[in-house]
Amino acid sequence: MGISSSHSEQYHIARRRFIIFSLIGVLLFITPLPWNGEWGVGVGILAGIFRSLLPPNSLQVIALSVVVLSSVVTLIALIFKPKIFKENQKLKELFLPASIWIILRMIGAIFIVMIFFQIGPEWVYNKNTGGTILNDLNPTLLPFFLFAILLMPFLVEYGLMEFIGTMLSKPFSRLFRLPGRSAIDAAASWLGSSAVGVIITAQQYENGFYSEREAATISTNFTISSVVFSFLIATVLGIPHYFIPFYATVVFTAIIIGIILPRIPPLSLKKDTYLTGKVPTAEEAPKNVSSYKYAVNRAIDKSEHAPKLRVAVKDSVFVLMDVYFGLMPVVFAIGTIALALSEYTQLFNYLSLPFYYLLEWFNVPDAKAAAPSLLVGFADIFLPAVLGASVESEMTRFIIACTSVIQVIYMTEVGALVIKSKIKLNILELFILFILRTLIGLPIIVLVAKWIIF
Repeated sequence: MGISSSHSEQYHIARRRFIIFSLIGVLLFITPLPWNGEWGVGVGILAGIFRSLLPPNSLQVIALSVVVLSSVVTLIALIFKPKIFKENQKLKELFLPASIWIILRMIGAIFIVMIFFQIGPEWVYNKNTGGTILNDLNPTLLPFFLFAILLMPFLVEYGLMEFIGTMLSKPFSRLFRLPGRSAIDAAASWLGSSAVGVIITAQQYENGFYSEREAATISTNFTISSVVFSFLIATVLGIPHYFIPFYATVVFTAIIIGIILPRIPPLSLKKDTYLTGKVPTAEEAPKNVSSYKYAVNRAIDKSEHAPKLRVAVKDSVFVLMDVYFGLMPVVFAIGTIALALSEYTQLFNYLSLPFYYLLEWFNVPDAKAAAPSLLVGFADIFLPAVLGASVESEMTRFIIACTSVIQVIYMTEVGALVIKSKIKLNILELFILFILRTLIGLPIIVLVAKWIIF
């Protein structure tokens, strides 16, 4: 009786923990909340409050300190090989990565010093290149990562992923060839931040819940920019009054792309192997058990075996350190170079010529002015809006807005996150997927714009 009573008590504790912590996770990451006359998600609001309490330019100073410290510690670990880096596997992974990441870390440190102190080549610190990374992107990402990563255990550790995964296993498997739990990644991206979506996916892949193919597919198909950022893009392009049809077009097009891309290379060539070497428990309920009951049981079982909250948050601290010390230098290195290529060279203009002919064939107005904006999004998601704002045709600006959001992959954030993670996608594959998303999505967007909206 004592054993049975003890087990029953553990079950009820796990059940309460699943319900309470999952509700907190949904509230923090997925639920749109009003704040200061705008809509956002909990972690975004917390990041905004934190940012408002800091003195001016403090986030730039923090970024400078973090990126330079990352490179200095990496050099110390590389040259002097202190004992601590040999004995602590996590520190070794963090400060002694593969050679390419060490090189990018050093480049990122050099760039941020140039940008902060306005020294060196102008193409590095220009306000439209490195200045954009330090003064526009960094103040948003740095505090957002802080709250999103430290609070992520509420979303992924206590049963919510198992519950949603079971309930949505059939539609997601049949439509997208993905587990149902990937709906959480998608919701966190669409309502919160695409960066958070990638981090959740990478973490789930490392913990053995996604296969190589599934992680690659989720990170390049479901990390759509948030509703709030999409509205900003629509506003910059002068079409906020079309926001509802604009976002409806984005959702419809993203679903079509999400159905097609997993079934063709390069995603279809990825292996269904797991990083941990173990196949996770099947999400779909057995024939004699209801989906809801099976979902609840899986969620409670996960909650029962999950670490205590303080342990989970402690583990998240290392993930945060990896993002700050590992990712931020890469963002400054790759992001600055990508934006400099856009600002100082004709590379994107030349590469976008096929899109000019495609737009001409679709009889889209201002095709020549619009074409570069369809390709420059690979550097940064905001660039298409900047380039396209001067296009005269409202319909063409609508097409640019929709296309920039469904392209998903951009090197200042999503691309850098994917490359830095253990997800097996390289920069060439990311570019191919970017082009495929554009080629599949553009005709759909043009047809919707011409036949339904305008």
